[in-house]
Amino acid sequence: MMDINLPLILFLATVFTGFFWLVDLLVLRRDRMQAVAEAEAPFQKLSPQEREQNPAYHEAVAVAGKEPLVIEYSKSFFPVLALVFVVRSFLIEPFQIPSESMLPTLQVGDFIVVNKFAYGVRLPIVQKKVIGIGEPKRGDVMVFFPPNDDRYFIKRVIGLPGDRIRYANNELYINGEPVETELSGTEAPNYGEPCFAYRGTNRLVEETLDGRVHTSRKCSVPGGLSQDGSYVVPEGHYFMMGDNRDNSRDSREWGPVPEKNIVGKAVAIWMHWDSFFSIPGFERVGKIQ
Repeated sequence: MMDINLPLILFLATVFTGFFWLVDLLVLRRDRMQAVAEAEAPFQKLSPQEREQNPAYHEAVAVAGKEPLVIEYSKSFFPVLALVFVVRSFLIEPFQIPSESMLPTLQVGDFIVVNKFAYGVRLPIVQKKVIGIGEPKRGDVMVFFPPNDDRYFIKRVIGLPGDRIRYANNELYINGEPVETELSGTEAPNYGEPCFAYRGTNRLVEETLDGRVHTSRKCSVPGGLSQDGSYVVPEGHYFMMGDNRDNSRDSREWGPVPEKNIVGKAVAIWMHWDSFFSIPGFERVGKIQ
């Protein structure tokens, strides 16, 4: 989904500002208070009202108590950065959809919310689970890191640990049983789509996984990854596929995803924004099916 390691950048920014805030609290603030006391000494004979009306007094105190710029910025940004870091690391995190691999469920420009604790509490950066809460279910839309890749991806959970998956002629079989589907419509492929090159037609299919229904998009002429493939999901792994079956790099190409690579469960769309020069829209706001 993206190449920038935002969690690491946010972590380093929080540590940096927190360090200077702590240094100021333990060391520098004491020196400033001493300097302020020394600056106030020549004005002790003045009454409180006279000091309040004396510009020289205010200037002397302001100069003595002035915080270094790095301390001023650190004290301002640290609480905000720390709050954002905790929320993004342990609760929810926003993502933007950059590709068409999850059409029609998710469109390019959708901004989504990912529940970071749906599958357990994980340590930031290293992604190590420390508290188990739940496990991925078949049909969940999940954010994760593919094997041997440090970029975020988003796909749908198709296979659970121990499942036998077969995808042949754009038909899905789980443990030898065909997945229930129903054609709901057709679309002409756009120029540049694989289905356009195959001279096929995109079919919108209602697919049922463990009683949960979602819409997938399949070309009438199956592409290379949709023609015939069989897979066994190892323990501690999950088989992921994009809803746009003929235009998705997924477990059919790079294999099942290990549990340790899970980031969280995609739960809702909160905004749609095509480009920087367009106007954000909220017509797609809602729960992700």
